[in-house]
Amino acid sequence: MNGQNLRTECILIVDDEPANLKLLDKMLGGQGYQNLVLVADPREVIDRYRTARPDLILLDINMPHLDGYQVMAQLKALNDPLLPPIVILTAQHGKDYLLRALAAGARDFIGKPFDRNELLMRVRNLLDAQLAHRMVHDQKAVLEEMVRARTEELHRTRLQVVQRLGMAAEYRDEETGYHILRMSHVCALLARAVGWSELDCDLILSASPMHDIGKIGIPDAIMLKPGKFEPHEWDIMKTHATIGAKLLDGDDSTLMRMAREIAVTHHEKWDGSGYPNGLAGEAIPQAGRIAALADVFDALTSVRPYKKAWTVEAAVDLIKANSGQHFDPQLVEVLLQELAGIVAIRERFAEPGM
Repeated sequence: MNGQNLRTECILIVDDEPANLKLLDKMLGGQGYQNLVLVADPREVIDRYRTARPDLILLDINMPHLDGYQVMAQLKALNDPLLPPIVILTAQHGKDYLLRALAAGARDFIGKPFDRNELLMRVRNLLDAQLAHRMVHDQKAVLEEMVRARTEELHRTRLQVVQRLGMAAEYRDEETGYHILRMSHVCALLARAVGWSELDCDLILSASPMHDIGKIGIPDAIMLKPGKFEPHEWDIMKTHATIGAKLLDGDDSTLMRMAREIAVTHHEKWDGSGYPNGLAGEAIPQAGRIAALADVFDALTSVRPYKKAWTVEAAVDLIKANSGQHFDPQLVEVLLQELAGIVAIRERFAEPGM
């Protein structure tokens, strides 16, 4: 046998008659098919299939223990996306018989006694078809991986863009931008702890960095004032919530909708004394309530030009004292339960030199 004519495809042959197995082995082996798996007991088919991963199955119908229909049902139950074509080996040619085999999953028939040329042509054609099917399947898997990688890259880029937008506003407030990283990750942690899906947790991670984007619209004379605001200055400062909402309006994406929601509600308070709309309780969207708690906790425990950083313990005491007033009581309890994770986020995104 010329080595160039050897075929590497695997063919699983199932027939309870040893003479038929021997004949098929000789016919196919003589044409270069060297990877042949011969099975006389149909109860062994599934195990041999899993081991060999064949490209074609030649299957007898009338066998003891399990007939060909039962074997096809077992193979179908594997839900293998690359299940190879099944060729029925049969001496019966009745229409009902053949239709039943086709309905069970057979692709073709080879009659007994075997015609050598017919057998070899059917085997070759079906192997070529299976090869094409495998190539399409592999190409699909490659494309799906490319799409996944590209989607992940776009997601990272989107997160970096919104973080930098948020940082742009924070820099006007003489902050470093690390507040944005800590606050957004605490938002995601709290959201996960109250039962949000991973998709929505990822969404708040991306949306919350823009909570103070409206500070871009506040005049420098007010934004950078070192002392206490006059009442009219405080009124102007509070407009950053509505300015942020306007900046983020007009985009129907889920990201921008949540970002706008957080921007306009993260200064609302549970008792209704917040701004800009005086919302109270659950009328405040949960995303805004989460962002409010994460924002205040990080602001308290961070250095500002006008104050030193509070200890975690002192910040927790203030938040507990304001539970049911400024903050959602349920979220305060969640923050206390998740405090170790929040402290870990603070350490992970600590200010340089701290």
